Amino acid sequence: MNVRKNKLASLAALGFAAGIALTACGGSAEEGTSGASDAGGAAAGGSGYAELSGNLAGAGASSMGNAQTAWTETFKGLVQAEGGDITVTYDPTGSGTGREQFLSGQVKFAGTDAALDEEELAASAEVCSGEQAFDLPVYISPIAVVFNLEGVDSLNLSPEVIAGIFAEEITTWNDPAIAELNPDADLPDTAVVPVHRSDDSGTTENFTQYLSDNAPDAWTHGPIETWPIDGGQSGDGTSGLISAVESGNGTIGYADASQAGNLGTASVQVGEEFVDYSAEAAAKAVDVSPREEGRAENDIVMELDRTTTEAGTYPIVLISYLALCGAYEDEATGNAVKSYASFMISEQGQQVAAENAGSAPISDELRTEAQTAIDGITVG
Repeated sequence: MNVRKNKLASLAALGFAAGIALTACGGSAEEGTSGASDAGGAAAGGSGYAELSGNLAGAGASSMGNAQTAWTETFKGLVQAEGGDITVTYDPTGSGTGREQFLSGQVKFAGTDAALDEEELAASAEVCSGEQAFDLPVYISPIAVVFNLEGVDSLNLSPEVIAGIFAEEITTWNDPAIAELNPDADLPDTAVVPVHRSDDSGTTENFTQYLSDNAPDAWTHGPIETWPIDGGQSGDGTSGLISAVESGNGTIGYADASQAGNLGTASVQVGEEFVDYSAEAAAKAVDVSPREEGRAENDIVMELDRTTTEAGTYPIVLISYLALCGAYEDEATGNAVKSYASFMISEQGQQVAAENAGSAPISDELRTEAQTAIDGITVG
């Protein structure tokens, strides 16, 4: 389903390189009541945090960078309040690099805007004590179409026009296709400069999936994680793309909405209306989408309906997943991963992300399913 560079052959040779060091101050975290482990958060009333110490490293999607910063800092404070002392770090290297580091054992969890595919799931058993990894939805956010065009702050764009711009078929801002959708805008004859991600990016895959589903005649490259068109302007990671758009005139790109800043953003045509991005509109797009078929019960991946015409939905949305092992050989490592993952999906953790990154909290139903999957991780 997803077209990615095949880099898995080299991963096996890396083995369990550069893992994390964790030491337990006592026994393993006890299991709590009310559907979550005690380590899942102070709100659950557990004492498991007191037993956590050391360092836990993750890497991956830059889209959730702001959320991860808030999560790691809040989690550290909760642990310290109970007498534990653990530092969780997250390197926003991009989804592709994060998955590679996870599958080579360099980090113990990964954030990714594109769920692990069949080949990656099979390869994960090499670093997951014989058990396959799985995905959990932890971060729901719209992908904003951001632009920097002097004198223009907002635009209405259809899927076909967005696809034409990024396929480099629409080359000036006063092109009739753009002007027709924006009759009140004073559009200059400035050149359109599309900006794409230079790294392997789950945001790119989600964005091009939207283009492919809605405008296949204009976007003929399909859903891809690595940008398929040579040349053009690009940026490394979300921050690099935003910087490239900010530094030009006539530039346009795509990025997690939490980092759109002061750039102009496009309203996207859905059915007969134009919808601004928002956490609520992104969450609604997820609500009308089914689970992806053919995955293990603990591998919770959504099949986003990007062609929906449901009112009030914003279909250029990403669900950023947490990739975890089904088993961790080291007990302290496994308990630390379970604690941090439980915090991220908790009501408190989701609210922290919403306040600091503008994301949409996952539903109670998804939270319950995700907690069951986390509780099923074997350790030791």
